[in-house]
Amino acid sequence: MAQRLASMRIIVRLEIENTGSIFSYIATAIGASGGDIVAVDLIQSRRDVVVRDITIAVENRAHGDRIVQALAALPGVKVVNVSDRIFLAHLGGKIEVKPRVQVKTRDDLSVVYTPGVADVCRAIAEDPAKAFTLTIKRNTVAVVTDGTAVLGLGNIGPAAALPVMEGKAMLFKQFAGVDAFPICLDTTDPDEIVRIVKAIAPAFGGINLEDISSPRCFEIEERLKEELDIPVFHDDQHGTAVVVLAGLMNAARVVGKELADLRVVVCGIGAAGVAISKMLMAAGITNIVGVDRVGIIERGKTYENPMWQWYAEHTNPENRHGTLDDAIEGADAFIGVSAPNVLKVEHVKKMAKDPIVFAMANPVPEIDPDEAAPYVAVMATGRSDYPNQVNNLLCFPGIFRGALNCRARQINEAMKLAAARAIASVVSDEELHAEYIIPSVFNKRVVEAVAAAVEQAAYETGVARRERQPRTGGDD
Repeated sequence: MAQRLASMRIIVRLEIENTGSIFSYIATAIGASGGDIVAVDLIQSRRDVVVRDITIAVENRAHGDRIVQALAALPGVKVVNVSDRIFLAHLGGKIEVKPRVQVKTRDDLSVVYTPGVADVCRAIAEDPAKAFTLTIKRNTVAVVTDGTAVLGLGNIGPAAALPVMEGKAMLFKQFAGVDAFPICLDTTDPDEIVRIVKAIAPAFGGINLEDISSPRCFEIEERLKEELDIPVFHDDQHGTAVVVLAGLMNAARVVGKELADLRVVVCGIGAAGVAISKMLMAAGITNIVGVDRVGIIERGKTYENPMWQWYAEHTNPENRHGTLDDAIEGADAFIGVSAPNVLKVEHVKKMAKDPIVFAMANPVPEIDPDEAAPYVAVMATGRSDYPNQVNNLLCFPGIFRGALNCRARQINEAMKLAAARAIASVVSDEELHAEYIIPSVFNKRVVEAVAAAVEQAAYETGVARRERQPRTGGDD
C-alpha cells in the first residue's frame, strides 16, 4: 500500500563542545540523513559546552531514530534527550480535575465541606436519586479498560492503556461537555471486572467499556447491563456499529439501492464485527454473511466461540460455504474489521454493480483505497487521510450526552439506531456524494443531532428517568 506519512517533528537536545565549526557538522549530519532543521534554540551556554534544542522535521519515528544515531556518532556531541510533540503533549497526562466552586473563605469551606455538606449527604441517603442532581454523577462517565485490546497494539496491559483512556476522557469533555475519568483495571478476570465496575458505579452516570478483548467483552457488557441501572456501552462494539450503519445508509443513497435489499459481507467476526452485524439487522438488513480466519461462518456448524455460534444461527441465509472469495460474489457491500490486504481487486470485481467497500482495518486497511478506486462506487476506511473516515468519535460523545441528559437507565437498540440515523442526517442531500457519506468529526451538528435523537428514543422506549423537559422554543 502506498504510504501517506504525515511529517512529524522531533526535538533533540544536544550538549555540544563549544568550538566554532562543530555545528556545521551537526547540520550536515541531519541533512545527509534526510532531516530538515526547523528551529535551533539555545538552552544553556558555558565556556566549554553549549546546550541546544534542535527541532527536526522527519518522516516517521524510525527516520528520527536514524538521525539521532547519526548525531550521537559525531565527536564532541552528546545527545541529552529526544522528544516530540506527541510525547510533550502527554507530559503529566492530558486531563485534570478542576473545582466548579471556589474556596476562598472560611464560609466557602463550610458550604462545600463540613459542616454544610452533611445536609446534602443526608438528603441523598433519604433519596438516592438526588445524587443525579447534587453530585458529579449527573454528568460523569467511567472509561473502563483492562488493557487487553488497545487500538492496534493488542494486550499491552492497564498502565500502557492509560494514555488512550485519558484521550477518550478528553474527547468526551471537549466534544460533548461530559466529564469522564479513565479507570484501568489490573485484572482480566470477567468476574472481577464486573465486581469492580459495580462497586464504583455509584459515582458515575454511565460506563464506557473500552479495549477489552473478545469474547470476554460480550460477557462483561451483558452482565453489567443486567446488574446496573446506568448506561453501559462498549464503544469498540457499538460505537463502530452505529457509525458503520450511518455510513451505509448514506452509501446506499449514493448508489440508489434500498438499505434492506443490500447483501453484505462482514469480514472479521470479533467484537466489532458482531455488533455491526446486529446493528445492520436492527436496521432491516437480512442478507449478511460473516467471514473470519476459519472462512465463512456457516449455518448448521458448531463453533466453540459462543458469538460465532450465535452468528452461525442468525446470518448467512443462503448458507454459503468456503472463503471470502465465495462470500463476496454478488455482494453489494463489504465491511472489513479484520486485517490488512485481505480484500483483493479480484474480489471487488466479483461484487454486484456499484459496490460499497468499508475497509476499516487500521492503520493498513483490507484493501488499498487507491487500488480499489476504479472498481468501487463508495469507499470508506478507518483512516483520516482518505475520505469517509469511520470514526467512533462521531458516536460516543453524543450518545452519552443524550443518555445523561435524560438520566437513561440503559442505551438500548432504539437509541443506537436513532444515533445512526442522526449521524447520517447531518449529511444533506446537497452535500451527499461518494466521497462524503460520513460527516466530519469536527462538525458540531453531529453531537447535537445525536444527543437529541438518543434522548428522544430514550423517552419513547421508557428508559429515561428524568421528567421530560418542556421545549423553550420552536415547533413541537
